[in-house]
Amino acid sequence: MAEIRVEQLRKAFGDFIAVQNSNFVVEDGEFFVMLGPSGCGKTTTLRMIAGLELPTSGRILLGGEDVSQRRARERDIAFVFQLFALYPHMNVRRNIGFPLLAQGMPKAEIRTQVEEVARLLRIDHLLDKPVSGLAGGDRQRVALGRAIVRRPKCFLMDEPLGTLDAEFRDLMVHELRELHNRIHATTVYVTHDQHEAMAMADKIAVMNHGVIEQFGTPQEIYDRPETMFVADFIGSPPMNFLRFGARLKKGDRKVGVRGAEIVIPELREDAGEAEYALGIRPEHIRFDDASKLRGAVYGAEYLGTTQVVAVETADGMLKARIPADQTVKVGEQVGLALNGARLSVFDKASGRALRTALHDEALRSHGHG
Repeated sequence: MAEIRVEQLRKAFGDFIAVQNSNFVVEDGEFFVMLGPSGCGKTTTLRMIAGLELPTSGRILLGGEDVSQRRARERDIAFVFQLFALYPHMNVRRNIGFPLLAQGMPKAEIRTQVEEVARLLRIDHLLDKPVSGLAGGDRQRVALGRAIVRRPKCFLMDEPLGTLDAEFRDLMVHELRELHNRIHATTVYVTHDQHEAMAMADKIAVMNHGVIEQFGTPQEIYDRPETMFVADFIGSPPMNFLRFGARLKKGDRKVGVRGAEIVIPELREDAGEAEYALGIRPEHIRFDDASKLRGAVYGAEYLGTTQVVAVETADGMLKARIPADQTVKVGEQVGLALNGARLSVFDKASGRALRTALHDEALRSHGHG
């Protein structure tokens, strides 16, 4: 297996910049997810790693070797597309073994490797069945088997679960992660689905308009979004924003929003006078009559152990995740208390998160202090 290093990677199609100066490292054996909306540049980046597109500029290193200008067949990788093309006239065994046959491997060795992969994917009982009669999930497994059997340096997957229904997708998300835990293959996985990304990834790159907005672990990206785009894209429901104007300086621990004084993590930078947005995850809001920050209950969505309550405020709709047994009535006026230690502060013009005490944890966990 291999480390993938991407340096200053850029791709232009005429005047359109699909990928702008991307830099990231996928460690050996890591499950790395590129996440973002359609057209954000994630598939173009994947195709450049695969050698299906050549970069306009920048470098791609696979296991320390510069492969930027090499064609796909000269790179030791396996690409799994969204629409798995299986050979309909071959059975499962021959479909999985086809890449090895094409390499000229002896038949006995092919048989051994195919059976080993089929056991790993729990489809060994289907080896002599035709692929045409297989259920969707088993077809996915056969296609994965065909990718795995070559033992490539890395796997590249482009929305491989995109065509599955929700229940099936959840099952395959679990299976793919389990499979990764067993074979530890370096994997680059592209999706627009944050649930897939959060459930499977060791690291995530969130992309928007050809730019990597944030690179980090699922927890870092959820707890400390670096931009308003990331904050809004990750989380279900996404982060709430409260707008306010202020002069902010290093050391500030409070901000004024609509007459309410709100505690925030201590600011680590001077930000001056500007429009800002306070970012609050739904689970960091609770109802408290004493709070000056008020709104009217608009509706509630019951989720078993919790409920998501929409509250209409002067600044728009806020969503709070509270215990399911807490009674709320539509139209009722409520006070909103925010968990000051977990809030983010964004510069509204640039969308960038200000450095606060919240980021001290990140520095400590990365061993910088």
